Amino acid sequence: MNGILNVYKEPGFTSHDVVAKLRGICKQKKIGHTGTLDPDASGVLPVCLGNATKVCDLLTDKDKEYEAVLLLGRTTDTQDASGKTLEEKPVLASEEQVRQAILSFVGDYDQIPPMYSALKVNGKKLCDLARAGREVERSSRRVKIHSIRIGEIELPRVRMTVSCSRGTYIRTLCHDIGGRLGCGGTMESLVRTRSGQFSLEGAKKLSELQSLAEEGLLEQELIPVDALFSDLPKAVVRPEWTRLADNGNPLKEDWLQETAQGGERIRVYGPEGRFYGVYARKGDGAFGPVKLFLGKDS
Repeated sequence: MNGILNVYKEPGFTSHDVVAKLRGICKQKKIGHTGTLDPDASGVLPVCLGNATKVCDLLTDKDKEYEAVLLLGRTTDTQDASGKTLEEKPVLASEEQVRQAILSFVGDYDQIPPMYSALKVNGKKLCDLARAGREVERSSRRVKIHSIRIGEIELPRVRMTVSCSRGTYIRTLCHDIGGRLGCGGTMESLVRTRSGQFSLEGAKKLSELQSLAEEGLLEQELIPVDALFSDLPKAVVRPEWTRLADNGNPLKEDWLQETAQGGERIRVYGPEGRFYGVYARKGDGAFGPVKLFLGKDS
């Protein structure tokens, strides 16, 4: 199977667990996920199958949206509720002060990744070092908080929806908000509601995917790779030039029908509807391949 499954990751599973279980459900090895979710978190986890694994990096780069509950007055070693409590303080800030502190993080900010993360320093995962009782210096990374919608505030808890760039740790955001208020903070719960174009509404649990597979209906849930590039103009290779396209050659504009109408990037198909991949206009006016989906698993 080739395509993307919109999986709802339930709490208690790691992203690696999801991939391992899907290998059994789909009975194929070539599967990859598109962005780690913490074991305690739930929500959208797009998983790529077959030749769609070529777009794992592209999907990982997409913006994300989360619903989180911030618990003020508590700091933990993991920056979430599952961790060991390091400090507890009273929450003396008013609701308005809390609101202002949260919204002050909208925009670009330099975030220091947590020790309990899969990032590597000198070839070693930070989480492995943390479990061994070691803490190492981490460089901050520039992330972008596109928006924060504050929902229910019942101090010390705040429910909020965060839209952000890739690489943003929501538990670190909660930790930093608590730091700014002087009382500390931790992430009590997290649901990823959107990853790129994939949303919670269409996500399926592993048990649901298992049932669909047993009924022979799993392929109906597959989102085709070309759907990720639906914003690009479509071009179709003329029949006499398909042999060159099959071999991944650059394509002259007059070799295409339904041409790109001046587009700099296009999605290219064969006359029978096969998706070849994404091409970009070169200096000589021809289109060169950017990402191809050819080969025996296409």
